Amino acid sequence: MTIKIEHRGEIAVVTVDNPPVNALSQVVRQGLLEAAKALDADPSVKAIVLTCAGRTFIAGADVGEFGKPPMPPQLPDLVSRIERAAKPWVAAIHGSALGGGFEVALGCRFRVAVPSASVGLPEVRLGIVPGAGGTVRLPRLAGVESAVDMVTTGTPLGARKAHVAGLIDSLIEDDLVTGAVSFARSILDRPLPDALCDRPVAVPPVGFWEAAERTVSARAKREEAPLKALACVRRAAETDFAAAIAFERETFLTLRGSPQAAALRHVFFAERAATRPPELAGLTPCMIRSAAVIGGGTMGAGIAAALRDAGLPVILVERDDGAIERGLANVRAIFDGAAKRGRISADVAAERITGITATRDYAALADVDFTIEAVFEDLDVKRDVFARLADSCREDAILATNTSYLDPERIAERIRWPERFLGLHFFSPAHVMKLLEIVPTKATTPEVLATGFSLARMLNKIPVRAGICDGFIGNRILKITRAQAERLLLSGATPTAVDAAMRAFGLPMGPFEAQDLGGLDIAAFQRKAARARGEACFAPIADRLCAIERYGQKSGGGWYDYEPGDRTPRPSEAVAAVIAGEAKALPRRDWNENAIADCILWPMVNEGARILADGTALRPSDIDLVKIHGYGFPRWRGGPMHHAEAQGLDTVAETLRALAREGLAEPPCDRLLEAARRGGFSEVRR
Repeated sequence: MTIKIEHRGEIAVVTVDNPPVNALSQVVRQGLLEAAKALDADPSVKAIVLTCAGRTFIAGADVGEFGKPPMPPQLPDLVSRIERAAKPWVAAIHGSALGGGFEVALGCRFRVAVPSASVGLPEVRLGIVPGAGGTVRLPRLAGVESAVDMVTTGTPLGARKAHVAGLIDSLIEDDLVTGAVSFARSILDRPLPDALCDRPVAVPPVGFWEAAERTVSARAKREEAPLKALACVRRAAETDFAAAIAFERETFLTLRGSPQAAALRHVFFAERAATRPPELAGLTPCMIRSAAVIGGGTMGAGIAAALRDAGLPVILVERDDGAIERGLANVRAIFDGAAKRGRISADVAAERITGITATRDYAALADVDFTIEAVFEDLDVKRDVFARLADSCREDAILATNTSYLDPERIAERIRWPERFLGLHFFSPAHVMKLLEIVPTKATTPEVLATGFSLARMLNKIPVRAGICDGFIGNRILKITRAQAERLLLSGATPTAVDAAMRAFGLPMGPFEAQDLGGLDIAAFQRKAARARGEACFAPIADRLCAIERYGQKSGGGWYDYEPGDRTPRPSEAVAAVIAGEAKALPRRDWNENAIADCILWPMVNEGARILADGTALRPSDIDLVKIHGYGFPRWRGGPMHHAEAQGLDTVAETLRALAREGLAEPPCDRLLEAARRGGFSEVRR
């Protein structure tokens, strides 16, 4: 039974039981509506406690209804019915009360919660605004300042902070339902506070709305929903309740059908499925109780910090005492920095650091469950590390290499029990970046692969399985991005124009700014290795810049010039001369922002189609997740593959043909053409 009612004396307890997260399906809405009517008519009931079975309170809408016409009863009607009930309702919150779940709680006269609970209105993260009164009731409860912050960022609030902010009336330290029933009894003999729909909104200070709009606009960049959510809160503060509710609902319905909402829904479902891909269903991952990291440089320290954040004890292995000291200092700097920024307390930082043991002795790894090598990107160096690991670790310990370009098959060639070997590609900084490419070899067992995904869940990362090729998924596409950017320069564009166009598209920085930040020498090293393997690499201008030691910000100049102590990119006459020399025999054309973006994006999509065709990625959504979480592709566009489908794959193919005729791109591949014929990448079967 989805809705259950039990009586504890004069208090009725209404329990929602709709696993796994008690989503507000049509059955739940109907059941709650009928319960409200029945309990109003029951003279033995004086108050109602609303609680949920399982691990959480109502965590939001039913994702199965996303993108479909809403079915009655509508959520706003249910919330209003609870709010206008003849007897007070008390929401008893554990887990997360999010979105529609929190709106139901706002319809209750009171809210109590366990300290570990959280509440929030995350709708803007799906490209919409709350649609059942969240933007109208919240400012009446907590003031416009708190409401604006919560609805425009979508960030949940922990129960203790919510209690201080006035969103929660009481914290229940012991059994939630028992405490909520006691709370309900305690309010029977005292005057009830007004329902939120009957309360006024406190007037904010002069200039508040203008300042809030500047802040939200800067944070949202080109996302529509945050500014629309701000407008809803402002309407709630400046008009009557009914008008504000109508405005919110109209805004919600308009945004629900928008391209941004469709893109963000796509990303939501892709992320939701990423940690437990269907091909690993039924597999039991190996237990991970301890971990080791080999190498304490920037990447190794970041990985060690991520493991400690997940609560795992970590052994850090370095080659000598000096390297150990530097590695520990790198990890300490991460946690000290987090403490200074207020993300963790000083005590937590100290505890995280204390949980790392550093050593030169591989014998210390005899009982470690999971090891991650993070040394220099050199095949022989990595092979030497794994020879030592194979001799020192248990035969069932998982041995993982962190590599961005090297072939994991070659790294693992000399390992005993290669079935326990796994390739990982963390993104720097590893304790911050959400993406983790997981790269199995032919020998890797399904259980070990499943353990890689289990580790990603522990680290709160987005895992994507990638096949073995140069650059895996993300860096393979990145090479195309960089090659296309140089083709633009050879045909008349400037670095400034290309970067500006890609920022206008929604990327945090353009391709040339990004190369200057990371260092041109890193890609040059990879091109040298690729050419040694007999592969062709297109980077005529970047190669020239590296030859004159223009490596980016680190050398005072790369694609741009930089003043000492200033990271502001400035157009470079030296770079312009290099470009002119390389382009002197080539045709030139005028470029606008849209044409520049097409010249970069559609070849990326074309390469994505090839990646699907050869099995390097299993799903187009995997490519979207890689580019969003590893390379800054705008989330609100849904990733390159979704964006291409939304624009029309026929249009993409035709643009590629036109670029190919000018020598500016490869023509559309067979997989892309087939997807265009069938109406989408997911409709093509390998």
